[in-house]
Amino acid sequence: MRASYLAAVLLCAGLAGCFNVQSADLFLLTRTGEGQRLTLLVNDSGTVSCNGGATKTLPDPQLLVARDLANTLDGDAKTRLHIPAPENSVFSYTIRLQDGTISFPDTAGAHHPELAQAEQFALGAAQQACRISGR
Repeated sequence: MRASYLAAVLLCAGLAGCFNVQSADLFLLTRTGEGQRLTLLVNDSGTVSCNGGATKTLPDPQLLVARDLANTLDGDAKTRLHIPAPENSVFSYTIRLQDGTISFPDTAGAHHPELAQAEQFALGAAQQACRISGR
């Protein structure tokens, strides 16, 4: 009996090693405007791909912010939030989430704190994880 139990456990462990389970992407953030275009593909496993390059590790605090952003922005994504850019805007952001896409100018953060948080995340991830200028 113990031998068959041990065999079953080893079989399950072996099968689990055969599956390559990947975490879901949290969002794709694109920033356009003056300066360099920035794209960040953020994965729930704690990685980010910067401008289509190889994945980099996100520091834990930034991963927590990214997860919070994905949850916070989900309602806006479902309603397809689109805020037009005024003339004094420098950057435009597009964030594609599982439930939809939102777009907004850099001036929108004054009235939408979650959008200001997204802008700050983009700047921090660009500088810390991607090692590129955030501007």
